[in-house]
Amino acid sequence: MLDYSTTPARVDHQLAAAAVAQVALLGALAYQVGLGPVGWLSGVAYALGLAVLLGGAARRAGSAALGPADIVTLARASLVGGVTALVADRLGGDGYPVATLVLLSSVALALDGVDGWVARRTGTVSALGARFDMEVDAFLVLVLSVHVAVLVTPWALVIGAMRYVFVVVSWVLPWLSGNLPTRYSAKVVAAAQGIVLVVASAQLFAQQIAATMVVAALAALIWSFAKSATWLWRARPAHTAVTRRVGWASAR
Repeated sequence: MLDYSTTPARVDHQLAAAAVAQVALLGALAYQVGLGPVGWLSGVAYALGLAVLLGGAARRAGSAALGPADIVTLARASLVGGVTALVADRLGGDGYPVATLVLLSSVALALDGVDGWVARRTGTVSALGARFDMEVDAFLVLVLSVHVAVLVTPWALVIGAMRYVFVVVSWVLPWLSGNLPTRYSAKVVAAAQGIVLVVASAQLFAQQIAATMVVAALAALIWSFAKSATWLWRARPAHTAVTRRVGWASAR
């Protein structure tokens, strides 16, 4: 049986260590690329928000401690914090080496498949871990989309906002919050968003070419979301029935 009395302390210790690592990364960026005050504030705010949200989610899930796969995702989240600080610094008017942002983003994207592999190998697959992984991915794409919107084309903002808009709309249309079947095409499209945004950030191509790549990635993302929404619409009677059964069981 899980000892819930130990849950807060163990999770809090892990999150405290992650916060220290985040501050260390920000310090390294300040030393190497001259991270400014806007970047520092954004990075620290990100670390605090991550600790509060993840700590709350772990408690609700009754997790005694973050598993090995969650630790990998937490490391990715720290890299995303570094990217957030760099992008905020640029928006605040300070410059930065593009190579540093591209490096952090690329490593965070490359590790995306590692946490899932670790979870399967260690038998620690969980709903909390899957949700944490998805949220880290979504936030990285959001931050990169802001950067690319300023650098290349404002259409990039739509890429970053799509997932969050979908969630908000699902509050009004609950059938959109149903479980989706695993689709390989959806995974490919999702991975392509981060890759395209990193390539656009690297400024490897002329602005017009980079803008075309971003618009193409956006078109694929809209298609993927539309496909998911269509499937959920067709499955809504089953979703409604399950929701009613859960509500009735809770009422009893």
